[in-house]
Amino acid sequence: MRRVLNIHDVDDVRLDQVPDPTPGERDVLVRVRACGICGSDLSYIKIGGIMRPPGGVTPLGHEAAGEVAWVGPAVKGLEVGQRVVINPMMTPSAIGSGGPEGAFTETLLVADAKVGDNLLPIPDDLPFHIAALAEPLAVALHGVNRAQVKPGDKVVVFGCGPIGLGMVLWLAERGVEDVVALDLSEERLARARALGARAALNPTKVDLRAELRRLHGPGRVLNREGVGTDAFIDAAGAPNILSDVIQMAKYHARMVVTAAYMRPVEIPLGAMLTTEMTLTTAVGYPTEMPEVVAALPRLREKLEAHYISHHYPLGRVLEALDVARNPASGKVMVEIEES
Repeated sequence: MRRVLNIHDVDDVRLDQVPDPTPGERDVLVRVRACGICGSDLSYIKIGGIMRPPGGVTPLGHEAAGEVAWVGPAVKGLEVGQRVVINPMMTPSAIGSGGPEGAFTETLLVADAKVGDNLLPIPDDLPFHIAALAEPLAVALHGVNRAQVKPGDKVVVFGCGPIGLGMVLWLAERGVEDVVALDLSEERLARARALGARAALNPTKVDLRAELRRLHGPGRVLNREGVGTDAFIDAAGAPNILSDVIQMAKYHARMVVTAAYMRPVEIPLGAMLTTEMTLTTAVGYPTEMPEVVAALPRLREKLEAHYISHHYPLGRVLEALDVARNPASGKVMVEIEES
């Protein structure tokens, strides 16, 4: 038997005892050692799960790293004991996002396992809780990539949860020195400063347009004065953000939306027309995971100090979920003790 974190209904999540998985010849079993809590996990709990059959459950957890415990005879390039991080976007079973498997468990079945695809090897000396950050940091890197930023650009990041903080980190790594991070939590703003933000502000306590004009200078606009920000990245999802950015954006500014919007949002297309600004979106990490895994060893110290805020054992995962709901937290990591 093993434990699995399952959603049973709206705001009803339980750590259940279930039978061990039965793998096929193309599958691998991974002994999970660490799995991070994602904002999507909390959202799924609020709505009662996704793709949940009547009377069924939605297993949770997709930010995972661990050790290979069993390898199907048709799987190539993997062996028992190998340390790996899971790329859930490449798993046919949609691990932790509506499929039959979730990574908040001791033993996880990875169907149709492929090394370098849905299972990426990690160095022997990389801690599992750092390796498990590959997934959220890949989401953040994809958002930065979609913004097409370069050294010398002026960038604003809305939201300093784990994804927004990851974006601040990657922007600094890319040589973008003029980053303004925005959040309502003073604790998260402090993390953003430590990860490389030039300024970190609570937008409810300042005149944001005036502050950005002071920090980034004025921006050219056809018929009004804008701010000199080159790129805006929305990792917060507040309904006013798109409209506010469009109203203050300069000519040919760029905006990337990575936050999940559950409801339609009105945007002032007239103001957007006069700036010829670009509005696009970013989801997941189509190609970024290997680059992130390669970077984790050199980023380890910074991530330990300023990105991860809490560690919990699997047996206290419900408590960990409550902490992750607190906007003062960073990444909350659940670790599975070795049996």
